[in-house]
Amino acid sequence: MKTNEPLPLALVEILFVEDNPRDAEMTMRALRKCHLADRLLWVKDGAEALAFLQGRNALPGGQSEARPKLVLLDLKLPKVNGQEVLQRMKQDPRTSQIPVVVLTSSREERDIVRMYETGVNSYIVKPVNFERFTEAISQLGMYWVTLNQPSATLEEGPSR
Repeated sequence: MKTNEPLPLALVEILFVEDNPRDAEMTMRALRKCHLADRLLWVKDGAEALAFLQGRNALPGGQSEARPKLVLLDLKLPKVNGQEVLQRMKQDPRTSQIPVVVLTSSREERDIVRMYETGVNSYIVKPVNFERFTEAISQLGMYWVTLNQPSATLEEGPSR
């Protein structure tokens, strides 16, 4: 997201993991159209996503973890691929309940099956047509960020 000041990590509602700048810009433009991009953090690889989710980026006020309402995840990422990010998220009690939507160009049935077996909440193949893509992202964002009711555990964080 192009802003003068970085978004405080505690305010991130959507963690967007995408290495392709063109696809990232198209997705962020679609989210801006429905006013969902102001609390989005874009990271460019799986290692950055895991660092954010596991609290390796210190948050203001001593908060060590961020819990976005949604993770938009590409499959083919540098450093740590999307399946590994999803697998680690679902194994970690701090992040296991965060909804994850895969946004990818892969229509491979084995990828789809593997991601659902790993715990993805939704699998979306990126449409080539910008209007269709914008509509799909708008609906996706509105559902997961504004309509979906997360469990109290997700909003409060796990008890330790």
